Amino acid sequence: MNLNLQTPVGEIARFNYKTVEVFEKLRIDFCCGGDISLEEACKRQKVDAEEVLGSIQKLIGSKQNEDDRIHSLPLDQLIDHIVEVHHSYVLESIPVLQRYLNKITDVHGANHPELPVVEDYFNQAAENLLQHMQKEEQILFPLIKEMMAAKTSETEFGGSHCGTVLSPISVMKQEHEAEGDRFEQISGMTNNYTIPADACNTFAYAYQKLQEFEQDLHRHIHLENNILFPEAIKLENELINA
Repeated sequence: MNLNLQTPVGEIARFNYKTVEVFEKLRIDFCCGGDISLEEACKRQKVDAEEVLGSIQKLIGSKQNEDDRIHSLPLDQLIDHIVEVHHSYVLESIPVLQRYLNKITDVHGANHPELPVVEDYFNQAAENLLQHMQKEEQILFPLIKEMMAAKTSETEFGGSHCGTVLSPISVMKQEHEAEGDRFEQISGMTNNYTIPADACNTFAYAYQKLQEFEQDLHRHIHLENNILFPEAIKLENELINA
């Protein structure tokens, strides 16, 4: 990869997932906003682009790890990974976070007026993500697996009732962007999940869990936007033109 300041951040993350460590630290959007150049992303975050590029090059030069292996999975196995790891995480984490956010809002809401808003934003995100994942598991993912099966068996692909895989992918990407924006607002309201001086253990845990949820969402969206979706579009074109 010819890595330079003009390389899109999403492409960098796709090439080597270890670079996400750098992007997460600087709060550079490598998933929904991954189509902008590294230079532009650094400019928006007011950080030195050359220093960031150096950090990325250093990471890329180190030994390949498990995250890199995930990037090279066949699409059907990548889908299984997304469902088993990220979808399961969302399903397990939502009720826990809702319970803790509700509790700290009741106890600390008078002194922290941001808490009711954070709770409301998270509840909206939870509802949308549950619907979003259901659509992926019932519509998009089976379609991609069907295309993979056609390629493996070298049989004709009859096409999708959606017309093309681009249609559901477009919807999924729009929904990714909406939830990415929502968590950007949550992060801002919580001062990047900074635990207040008067916070109890429940308060601290809720913020830590909320930050973890956002980080997992970033990785989740990255695997789909930057790897699964482009490869699925490429696969469909190959099958149609075969």
